[in-house]
Amino acid sequence: MLFCLLATASLFAQRIDNAASFRDIKSDSYFRLLYDNDFFTATDYYYTQGYTIELVSPMLRYNPINKILAGLPDSETRFGLAFEQTGFTPTDITDDKIRYNDRPFAATIALKSFKLVTDILNKSRLGSSITIGMIGPAALGDEIQTGIHKWIDDDIPRGWQYQVKNDLILDYEIDYEKQLLRLTNYFAVSNYTKLRLGTLNTKASAGFTVTAGIINAPFTSYKNKNTFQVYVYGQPVASVIGYDAALQGGLFNKKSPYTISGNDMERFTLATHFGLVIQYRSLFFEYSQSLLTREFKSGKPHAWGGFKIGFKL
Repeated sequence: MLFCLLATASLFAQRIDNAASFRDIKSDSYFRLLYDNDFFTATDYYYTQGYTIELVSPMLRYNPINKILAGLPDSETRFGLAFEQTGFTPTDITDDKIRYNDRPFAATIALKSFKLVTDILNKSRLGSSITIGMIGPAALGDEIQTGIHKWIDDDIPRGWQYQVKNDLILDYEIDYEKQLLRLTNYFAVSNYTKLRLGTLNTKASAGFTVTAGIINAPFTSYKNKNTFQVYVYGQPVASVIGYDAALQGGLFNKKSPYTISGNDMERFTLATHFGLVIQYRSLFFEYSQSLLTREFKSGKPHAWGGFKIGFKL
């Protein structure tokens, strides 16, 4: 059944989703690095790289932004900050001219303040965040990708001068998960909904998550200490797209040399994450791959992989 779920869908696009329940770490204080690259699927186009540096700590409860993040009554709450950077390229990075009908070069850099709320009684989880940053040359996408390709002696990208220009990122996101089925500690199903509104992405998504193995318990107290877990997961997701600045350009700066028009956007996408998670005592490790249907009419499906490493503080 799990194989069928993974084969029928192809990721919804805040590309790195640190709030997902299958990534839960049983602690109110931890550090985690999340890294994606299409190198893991032997491609080098579209979503080409992204990373997040994440910190969760009780000290962050004093962050004033928490006052406008969502909560639930009688629930456990954790607070975090994350630094994020992503990069996007067309199908041929060596072309020094604008590649019309292809994806534009784009990069983002941002700081995210987030809150994770677990309703232990109703087996549900609410995440919310505010992301503030920049899209454009200020995100250093050109410098980062060019530096990596020189380091590994790969093709040098030559089209970053045509990237989406500098503009503001200001997004609010809220996601909700609820456990639907759990068979002891070996199999679980939960539903998943997400809404993101802002200058980078405006979209709504819905799907479900399946985990199988020696699974964690994301809808229980973080004080419950799981000694060892190893499990696989799959998360098919359908999304309705309102706006995507990495394709359409920023909302305020209309001077980008090339973007995808609204008429050429695909407003409905199908996606999935699937991967393996291992947790032992204070350590967290995950390897994942993702599939995404085309995001614009002249585009094509895309795939990438990633790993996440974390530890409790």
